[in-house]
Amino acid sequence: MGVVWSVAVTPLMVGQAAPADQARWDRKYDTDRYIFGTEPIPFLRAHAHLLPKGKVLDIAMGEGRNGVYLATQGFDVTGIDISPVGLKKAQALAARHGVTIATQVVDLEAYTLPKNAYDVIICTYYLQRDLFPQIIDALKPGGMALVETYTIDHLKYRPRFPRAYLLKTNELLTVFRGMKVLRYQARDDGRQAYASILVQKP
Repeated sequence: MGVVWSVAVTPLMVGQAAPADQARWDRKYDTDRYIFGTEPIPFLRAHAHLLPKGKVLDIAMGEGRNGVYLATQGFDVTGIDISPVGLKKAQALAARHGVTIATQVVDLEAYTLPKNAYDVIICTYYLQRDLFPQIIDALKPGGMALVETYTIDHLKYRPRFPRAYLLKTNELLTVFRGMKVLRYQARDDGRQAYASILVQKP
């Protein structure tokens, strides 16, 4: 069977997506440059070998650096994001690497993740707290979630960053209580402060 190429962005559900949010991210991504780069975050690269092979959901995929990396490692990746422009760049990045991903335009504030559907869920640098219980429910038994985003200590470097989108100290350990914690880190590298966690569903 030959390789199936897919470069179309499939709208799934925009629904009540805030038009201003979608337009803002579309403008941000509307450049030839990959604004967050094309390489996966180091925490994902370092622990990809622990992830169960199968279906991956990349929440708030953006330009696709993390999901595309997992696709190159043999995972079946679907990325969801509010920005069709970002997802189109993710598809282009996948094509550049010779892999296929699925993408869906989704308003995460109005969308419900399907239950017991994924072997792996990743969510990086996007914080919507009501998604945490959905992530747990959307994992299959034995499935893993990998999350990384900024912490409250990041205000040292970006004082105007909205506090609502910053993790409290050890918050990831609290929201994933009941899951098996495989890896956790809270880092401050002198330029940014963030926390990362890899957990497994019983």
